[in-house]
Amino acid sequence: MKILIIEDEKLLADSLKALLESKGFHVEAVYDGESGELYAETGVYDLLILDVMMPKMDGYQVARQVRARRCSTPILMLTAKSELEDRIAGLNAGADYYLTKPFDTRELLACINALLRRQGNEVNELSYGNTALDLSSSTLLCGENEVRLSAREFDVMRLLLQSKGGNLSKEVILSRVWGFDSNAVENHVEVYVGFLRRKLESIGSNVRIVSARRLGYHLEVTEEC
Repeated sequence: MKILIIEDEKLLADSLKALLESKGFHVEAVYDGESGELYAETGVYDLLILDVMMPKMDGYQVARQVRARRCSTPILMLTAKSELEDRIAGLNAGADYYLTKPFDTRELLACINALLRRQGNEVNELSYGNTALDLSSSTLLCGENEVRLSAREFDVMRLLLQSKGGNLSKEVILSRVWGFDSNAVENHVEVYVGFLRRKLESIGSNVRIVSARRLGYHLEVTEEC
């Protein structure tokens, strides 16, 4: 599971990141609303943890923008603003849960697990052809065969599966997997696509990652298993 923390208090954001990583989550943190909105709209996250009071763009604005883009990722708002009107404003903006500071880490983890469970089967597995990606274990499955993916392989494969056969350019994959401020180049995408092709073949998958000139990559199902 991949979580994005959008919190301008860097110490708190980094502490939450360390806590969640210790629980097995993949976590990224950004420290202002504008950056948070850009990251959130990539659609690669299973949960957004969002502060309300932030520079450039507050949490309410971020939530509204994310929902306006039809992004259904669960949003957990963290804020010191505990009045009823504030909670209502957060929920109306698109948050799924509103947790006030200070909070107990046990309550935070319970909220996170509850929000992830609500997402149903799509959170647990994505499938195409005879192959499935288990999102909880980063494992590709084909019949009785399976293979674990690295964090980067997992993110690339999930993007391809979510595109449902549509083309994804190398630029889009770079921005969504490596991030907007990364030094990664297009060759990184090519390398990880190569890794995934070999792993798909190793488990007998009938799914192929196809290169389309100037368009990027998409998935196809072959007749041979």
